[in-house]
Amino acid sequence: MMPCPFTLEREKIVADALLPVASELRLIDAGDLIAMLKFECYGDLNDLVTSAAELYFQPGTVRLGIGGDYELEWDDRPRVVLDLELRPEGATIYTRLTLEDTTGSVEIHHIAFASPEAEPETNTRLLEAALKRASFRHQISPLPLAS
Repeated sequence: MMPCPFTLEREKIVADALLPVASELRLIDAGDLIAMLKFECYGDLNDLVTSAAELYFQPGTVRLGIGGDYELEWDDRPRVVLDLELRPEGATIYTRLTLEDTTGSVEIHHIAFASPEAEPETNTRLLEAALKRASFRHQISPLPLAS
């Protein structure tokens, strides 16, 4: 996606939504993820992505896109990049999730709104609301503490 004034805000919204999924994926050995990318085992990789997402999102919201990439050098830590499609109701987000040893990042390539508004700020709020509706995290209330 061409960088624009609202790109960073939207990437932060998507990154916050994907944080628990990225944490789950980081539990998988980087070598296994790299092997799946190298040998084009995209079905298996998609199973891992959807399994990591099913604890946090409605079914079908997060899935592997067209694959991914990796960097693996002798003198550096591995980096895994996964193409993801997020499909909350009302929007489709094509993004790349980068996983490193202790960090991760999100880069949005394209967002397609089902019914886009004229104002970019309104579309940003629509994106945020759509991800919240698709997420299980906002639907769970904390249990009261025993007194």
